[in-house]
Amino acid sequence: MDEAAAKQVMVLACSGIGKTWGALARETAYELVERVRPGVATTTCLPLLVINDPEAKRLVMEHPVITLDGCPKACARKSVEALGKKVDQPLETIQFYTAHKELKPEGIAQLNEAGLKLARVAADELAATVDRLAAGEQT
Repeated sequence: MDEAAAKQVMVLACSGIGKTWGALARETAYELVERVRPGVATTTCLPLLVINDPEAKRLVMEHPVITLDGCPKACARKSVEALGKKVDQPLETIQFYTAHKELKPEGIAQLNEAGLKLARVAADELAATVDRLAAGEQT
């Protein structure tokens, strides 16, 4: 991928406070932004969209967006769509567990080792999606 032509990709995780699947969404986003695709994948605080923060809105509107939701309420996806922006790749964290049932996440504030490993695996699997979106391709 031509780095000069690459776009940043926004990764927005649900807030999911007090829920294991929300914690998995956040950990997956951190893994993607900090380890797997630093400098390409980026994130912002989801509640900033809810309060109409101009910088958060700009980032979402100007870049491709992946949402990671912890439940079918899809708060991350709906927050982006409320701005009039189509989410490029909406996901629910249960999809990753379904594909890797040997890694059962548990915990709320802190995921167990299986949950942390699942977040790493999910982020690794999302690398190709980030690359395609950064290159301007559709998923």
